[in-house]
Amino acid sequence: MAELVYPPVIRTALTWFKAIDLRFDIEGTEHVPQRGGAVLVSNHISYLDFIFAGRAALPAKRLVRFMAKESVFRHKVSGPLMRAMKHIPVDRSAGKDAYRHAVRALRSGEIVGVFPEATISPSFTLKEFKSGAARMAQEAEVPLLPVALWGTQRLWTKGRPRDFGRNHFPITIRVGAPLLPRAGESVGAVTERLRGRVQELLEAAQRAYPARPKNADDAWWLPAHLGGTAPAPPQP
Repeated sequence: MAELVYPPVIRTALTWFKAIDLRFDIEGTEHVPQRGGAVLVSNHISYLDFIFAGRAALPAKRLVRFMAKESVFRHKVSGPLMRAMKHIPVDRSAGKDAYRHAVRALRSGEIVGVFPEATISPSFTLKEFKSGAARMAQEAEVPLLPVALWGTQRLWTKGRPRDFGRNHFPITIRVGAPLLPRAGESVGAVTERLRGRVQELLEAAQRAYPARPKNADDAWWLPAHLGGTAPAPPQP
């Protein structure tokens, strides 16, 4: 059932990308394994990030099973689609079932997508990572695949209206080399190493991004440390 539903959903998304004339700059897709399990780990700046992170796996002809909050699966439209595409529901009050489901999928050779910041970062900077991605990779004995997205926040993000017009928005995606947990390495150490790699990819994506805010009102999508007006990240 999944493969009857997932491919047409992808074709619909690609058609939509063309309709609104998104300009993609994607590097590193050769790092996506063509077979076997992996935990795809991405930063989170938009409600649509799962679409774009999944886009990075298409050249390898892989489908990503994303972990998403359980409420999405209860929606009358998105719910049946999410279940048919074998995405993984996460009940935050009882996350053990989702964790076990994800580990089984990894061991069976699936790529599981995770946003370890848990929620969208309103500052568009990288928040601290939860340890679940590292723990799953260690238990299933699969690599972590770091991904950074940039520009997706301009389409739809927290606290902003959607903008699906034909604005020719650039979307930059960077995929890094798989990261393997080392023998005896703690979950915390793996998580910090993973976050550092995603940070490097994010900075590379930001440097490569070809657009700048048009004026002061348009600077909302750029982080404060890059001269924009996005909220500053909370101080530790």
